[in-house]
Amino acid sequence: MIEAIDPIVMQETALDVGDFKLIPALTVVAMLVLFLAVGYLFRVAAVDELWVAGRSIGSIENGMAIGANWMSAASYLGVASLIALSGYFGLAYVVGWTTGYFILLIFLAAQFRRFGKYTAPDFVGDRFYSDWARGIAAFTTLAIAFTYAIGQASGMGLMAQYIFGISYEAGVIGLMAVTIAYVALSGMLGTTKNMAIQYTILIIAFTLGLYAVGWTEGWSTVLPYLEAGPQVAEAASIEAQFVEPFAAAGYYGWIALAFSLIVGTCGLPHVLVRFYTVDNERTARWSTVWGLFFICLLYWGTATYAAFGGLLYDREVTGGDGFAQMLGVEADALVVLTTQLAGLPEWLVGLVAAGAVAAALATTAGLFITASSAAAHDIYTNLYKENATQREQMLVGRLTIVGIGVLVALIGLNPPALIGELVAMSFAIAGTVFFPVFFLGLWWENTTREGALAGMLTGIALSFGAILNDTAIPMYTGVEEAVIPAVATWLPGTSSALVGVPVVFAVIIVVSLVTDEPPQDVKRLVRQCHSPEPMSKMESAEDAAADGGTPADD
Repeated sequence: MIEAIDPIVMQETALDVGDFKLIPALTVVAMLVLFLAVGYLFRVAAVDELWVAGRSIGSIENGMAIGANWMSAASYLGVASLIALSGYFGLAYVVGWTTGYFILLIFLAAQFRRFGKYTAPDFVGDRFYSDWARGIAAFTTLAIAFTYAIGQASGMGLMAQYIFGISYEAGVIGLMAVTIAYVALSGMLGTTKNMAIQYTILIIAFTLGLYAVGWTEGWSTVLPYLEAGPQVAEAASIEAQFVEPFAAAGYYGWIALAFSLIVGTCGLPHVLVRFYTVDNERTARWSTVWGLFFICLLYWGTATYAAFGGLLYDREVTGGDGFAQMLGVEADALVVLTTQLAGLPEWLVGLVAAGAVAAALATTAGLFITASSAAAHDIYTNLYKENATQREQMLVGRLTIVGIGVLVALIGLNPPALIGELVAMSFAIAGTVFFPVFFLGLWWENTTREGALAGMLTGIALSFGAILNDTAIPMYTGVEEAVIPAVATWLPGTSSALVGVPVVFAVIIVVSLVTDEPPQDVKRLVRQCHSPEPMSKMESAEDAAADGGTPADD
């Protein structure tokens, strides 16, 4: 039995991060070389390929890309750890991140494709006939990409520690450099091709590790997802919060988190842009269905990994003292740690770690593409230089990828929260700022420019203020609690959308009712997004609705 373990020693004991591991290292290097080669093979020379892959992606391939885009380090590594540490409360992540796709499927996927632009700020700027709205949306897109990518950088650093035996900092910098290189080279087209490969790698690695642990421990044979009941019960006997509802947080906290993740899913620019990469609205719907299927294949196993990992940690590390006291670094690497504690071969543990690298790279790539399009297409071209050449747009886009990559790597060296928490914050921003304007913009033709501007500014104040209050300021000033604890209770940084979304909806509706209605050409544009008529590959709602209407001036 291990007693009175110093936290740093326990971290070193639990996760073998000191040695270079040849076969896992060769696996990751081969994987990275493959990604760079695919990026070079599908390198882009036109902006429609850079931003939307020439609208040439099929439903299954796009579904795999959605899955890879979604299966970030937070999903691959972080969800299992959140369930292990928080138990029932951690299931809010699974519920929220999957339920949001049903809303996307029903209310947004086909309508966004019919709108037929390049980016989320593109939609906001054209739908609300305002350069200010476009600029605010572009800023928010950059903020979401930045916050989300920090969690991925953290996951890269952890896995590089395990595989290469290097420092966390060197791992973050090295793997981020590879990501920057292939995304800047390949754009959306090559990135989408890589995402399909990355999803294949990560789902094989994740599933093989889960099955191998179940087999070697005698816990499961064919379907560990359904056979893990005794292990869940045993884990619950060790840590009651594992299955006890609201032991780790109250009812309000669970609902707030799940709701924020649901609406955040519907507001993430790097997810919504996937619907612009397909040829028509039917393919957009089927992409969502396939994406949900591919996502569920992994999410189904996260709770099982949490039970298996918790039991192994209790047995191998604490000697029967439980697993809730697991360090944050260990928790973030729980999926890999589970396979290591089960005594699996080094090459297999390395493959599971390589899957985490693939997950982090895929999501980071999607975020960087979204950020670059916001900077080059929405800010530089639409707001600064309307006659910008394709060469200029691509240069600005690639410089943005490099710039945001460097910033993410720097903050990732000392992240302000756990991987899953960082990602949840980006969802809270997306849900509070974007979801109301996307939903009302597509489903209420009388939503006005003034309403959208007021709503987005309100959403930014609420979501950014919540993060600053309970996470950013305390982290970087050494304060142990939120600046205003009462605000953090009802408006937490990871879950601000439960309060924020109704407030923003109300602001948009009230302001829209007291301001002039949108121009008729904008109303026709909205109606065309719901037309039953099929559309051609490069057609947009603007093309179909055009009948000589004059756009309104900003």
